[in-house]
Amino acid sequence: MLRERADESALATIEHLFGIQAQEPKSPYVGLWTRVRNFRPQELEDLLTNREAVRILLMRGTIHLVSARDALGLRPHTQLRLDRELQSGPFASRLRGLDLDEVAEAGRKILEDTPQGTAEAGKQLKERWPDREHTVLGNALRNKLALVQLPPRGLWHKSGRAVCTTVENWLGQPQQAMPREELVLRYLKAFGPSTVMDAQQWSGLTKLGEVFEGLRPQLVTFRNDAGKELFDLPEAPRPHPDTPVPVRLLPEFDNILLAHADRRRVIADDRLGVVVGGKPTVLVDGYVVATWSVDKQKNITVDYIDKLPSSRQKAVAEECDRLRAWIRT
Repeated sequence: MLRERADESALATIEHLFGIQAQEPKSPYVGLWTRVRNFRPQELEDLLTNREAVRILLMRGTIHLVSARDALGLRPHTQLRLDRELQSGPFASRLRGLDLDEVAEAGRKILEDTPQGTAEAGKQLKERWPDREHTVLGNALRNKLALVQLPPRGLWHKSGRAVCTTVENWLGQPQQAMPREELVLRYLKAFGPSTVMDAQQWSGLTKLGEVFEGLRPQLVTFRNDAGKELFDLPEAPRPHPDTPVPVRLLPEFDNILLAHADRRRVIADDRLGVVVGGKPTVLVDGYVVATWSVDKQKNITVDYIDKLPSSRQKAVAEECDRLRAWIRT
């Protein structure tokens, strides 16, 4: 949806993109603005407050904005990775010897009774496990439970700290893992043509090769310049390489920068620090050439990585003017 803004609802766009990176609470709003014609922040705020969309830990162990339906279907797929993180991550040694399932169930009762931050819940858990740090116990809940961050966290006109409860409690429905085949097809709809490794990089899952093989009769395949096999949906749009791509302003950690193992289709390897550092980026002709920032007066500043001809700089300035006008409304 970066080649041409779509006439779609915010919810349809979120589902088409199979979630939007949302580590920064307001970044999904810019991500939708740059993809959807006439998008207004109130539309996304309504989705969050009406429980049609949620902010939840998903792909790659990071916060994503997804539809309620996708939250229930995607979250079970992430559990194995999150469990492994607890076993080998920075808190592993301080969790050793704990029955993490027992900790999780105790935390579930706390957070479903009174939504709160995981650190606060950790303080209550410490009463039962006094030899453990409350922050470590809270982090265990972050990984072991499917927690959603409740509004006003993530609202455009008003924000707040991360207050959590379980997705089952918030949505009133149990989790039910979608088939891995559906997961791969949805990924390709958003980000194909892609390799198996691309899908695994995006999702944080492993062993997707067998899923691609099972779906092969339904897909089309290509070879890239390196000889790697790419998969795509037969009906997916694949514009000619010379198709013009307009200037686009992307928020922090935008999906298009993180959805493939080989990111060189969008950004050079030696510039990945820009993405990792969480800087909003500027696409010119579909490639990252600059970063941008907005100050308290809603003025936008662009820092160029590449030298651009004046015509391209003018196009960037015009897109910045459009974003500034939208932010100020």
